[in-house]
Amino acid sequence: MASLERPPNQLLQAISAEDFEALQPQLKGFKMVRDAVLAEAGTPLGQIYFPHEGAVSIVVRLSEGQTVAAAIIGRDSVVGAFGGNGDASTDAIVLFPGTATVLDIDDFRIAVERSAPLRSLLARHQQALLAQVQQSAACNTSHVVEARLSRWLLRARDLHDGATLPLTQELLARMIGVQRNAISIVAHALRQAGIIGYSRGQITITNIQALRQTSCECYEVVKAKHERLIGTHHR
Repeated sequence: MASLERPPNQLLQAISAEDFEALQPQLKGFKMVRDAVLAEAGTPLGQIYFPHEGAVSIVVRLSEGQTVAAAIIGRDSVVGAFGGNGDASTDAIVLFPGTATVLDIDDFRIAVERSAPLRSLLARHQQALLAQVQQSAACNTSHVVEARLSRWLLRARDLHDGATLPLTQELLARMIGVQRNAISIVAHALRQAGIIGYSRGQITITNIQALRQTSCECYEVVKAKHERLIGTHHR
């Protein structure tokens, strides 16, 4: 990155000019390939990722072999910056391919240690991610599959910038932690209602307002918390 033009990531856009100038020589471009593992639970974090396009699923693996998406991160935050002891606490897997800026974790820690404003900004991003994770846990125990699926489709749409999402029913089942036939039944009902359409490997949102109505309150709760913590009024 030869210039001081900022990558289109909300955290990088929000840091001070001084902090960005210090980080800029260490920043590198990165291509996010679908299903690539950016972090693995229990292993040391070597790099952090600031997505520009695409999205990364923060995944919890259960002892029975199931996986559940705890959060989805895109251009609104950062992947890998919150490992307390230097190890990843969850898996981070590319959900939608795209581009990102990558930075060695040691360089980022040095920058955070010397900048109080950057520490404050990072803390707010961590609070926003924690809010998403906590809401997901509550959602998975309290709400029906239709509401949970609708919520994740809305979140994915926010990060994908388009109504057609490269998502299979099998992938959605893994994200939500249910059997594929449960997703098939719900997706069929949503299609019959004119809310979504789907073909092999793609789901298209055809009625966004109706999808919001079928979603639980968790989508709006998380979105409001994110805006309050790190929205445009903080820049």
